Amino acid sequence: MQTRVSLLVRIRDPKDGLAWSEFVQLYTPVLHSYGMKNGLQDADAADLAQDTLRLVFRAAPEFVYDPTKGSFHGWLFTIARNGIRKFVTRKNHSARGTGDSDVRELLETQPNPEPDEDEWNQELQLKLFHWAANRVQAEFREKTWQAFWRTVVQQEAIDTVAREVGISSGAVYIARSRVTARIRQEILTVDGE
Repeated sequence: MQTRVSLLVRIRDPKDGLAWSEFVQLYTPVLHSYGMKNGLQDADAADLAQDTLRLVFRAAPEFVYDPTKGSFHGWLFTIARNGIRKFVTRKNHSARGTGDSDVRELLETQPNPEPDEDEWNQELQLKLFHWAANRVQAEFREKTWQAFWRTVVQQEAIDTVAREVGISSGAVYIARSRVTARIRQEILTVDGE
């Protein structure tokens, strides 16, 4: 199987529509979910995702991944976090306090001004895992996939899954290893981290 060039390298070319399509497909749900978890309404979270992707598009031709300066995920988090801060600032400047009891409700619905990078990374890793799993699933026989999915994701007992799928416990361990390695390889093709 041919190793693909990292998606981060490919998006440097604004004319690489396939790379940008993959990038948008992968990161839009992450950014949207991040906005929602930090108090944005659906439309505002969609705007956050779109604005963040627009900034990445503008910066991509000059982007050179240098792990000594930080991770791509950290850079993307910073852009998204700043987007949430800008939203909060805009909303605070446009909203006028009335002094009535609705003010408390308004304050409780405001986004968290300091989004958590650990939460961002966990969400991103989960989305990357599911994205990669969906891309590689067709490469494996159904029994292999079930052995992996049921023991790794659903955390079922290996002996139980082996018996129900009709393979040995050793074959379950092999399936887990092969699928996990392939998912890791697929994730590396999108960001190289």
